[in-house]
Amino acid sequence: MKILTSFLLLIFFVISCDRSDESAEQPVEAVAEQLSDDASEVILSLEEWNVPFDDTRSRDPYVAPNGTIFFAGQRAHYVGFFNPETEGFGYHELEDGAGPHTVVVADDGTVWYAGNRARHIGKMDPETGEITKYMMDDDHARDPHTFAFDKDGNIWFTAQGGNGIGHFNVNTGETNVIAVPSERARPYGVRMDPAKERPWIALFGTNKIATVDPVTFELEEIELPREDIRPRRLDVTSDGKVWYGDFASGYIGRYDPDDGSFEEWEMPDGDASRPYAVLKDDKDRIWFSASGLDPNKLVAFDTRTEEFVASREIPTAQGSIRHMDYDERTRSLWFGTDTGHIGRLVVD
Repeated sequence: MKILTSFLLLIFFVISCDRSDESAEQPVEAVAEQLSDDASEVILSLEEWNVPFDDTRSRDPYVAPNGTIFFAGQRAHYVGFFNPETEGFGYHELEDGAGPHTVVVADDGTVWYAGNRARHIGKMDPETGEITKYMMDDDHARDPHTFAFDKDGNIWFTAQGGNGIGHFNVNTGETNVIAVPSERARPYGVRMDPAKERPWIALFGTNKIATVDPVTFELEEIELPREDIRPRRLDVTSDGKVWYGDFASGYIGRYDPDDGSFEEWEMPDGDASRPYAVLKDDKDRIWFSASGLDPNKLVAFDTRTEEFVASREIPTAQGSIRHMDYDERTRSLWFGTDTGHIGRLVVD
């Protein structure tokens, strides 16, 4: 086991300013932070915007093809949207109790959300907010959790409480649901392989990850190298290797499907890190949110050099940064915080 204990400390200063959003008619605060010249060259800038809707747990931002940022208002049951150019916010209401957990946007601009507490997948017109609901009748899919698009634009999803993994056809509404053999496995994060054919899933209630054959829908569980590992989210680099965060003990790990090997590294802040969100950028760096720290940090690991190369404290991230999305066009990581902020980290 390889343990890397050194990491790069970043020096920063904070510029705070107030902005107004005409559509919401409420104040929106943005915090813009530019790193000093001697700081890491990996991170170029950080901005955070206060979502002007009270106590909604704005989470899981996703970049639409037109650059709009959509996100879930989990506590207040809405799908929110943010225009980075105008810094304007708005939202479409959902039914009371929907508890949206994840929002993704298709290539044609259609918005899809997980009705986590109301056992449905929702299709939304981004302009009108009109919704078509697809109910999840199979109990193993009763709480749609996290989404990932495959190469055909269909959706693989997890159901943490239902202990299932589903494949949803966006054209027909047909859903194939696979029950996870391990009891209380808590299927959580899901990402696609480089070909966007095969999903990889973190089984948070176990020391396992899983994958599903996209043709036969046969599920395979892979046991991780330590019994106390608890993978919450994961991602897959361009070489097909699967990277996970160990929420329980502050390690990150790599699984190679070609030879079945594993390797792990301790995060810079050790077992206090509690890595939660996991995201690959286009240089095959893996970004982890250290959710056990107050405030959270975003930490980057270069999978080619096998070194931690950047670490950045996120001022508003008390609680957890739960999920992230990467926009290659602007080289930006987008994240939400439990304190009601949407943030953008621009990298080199």
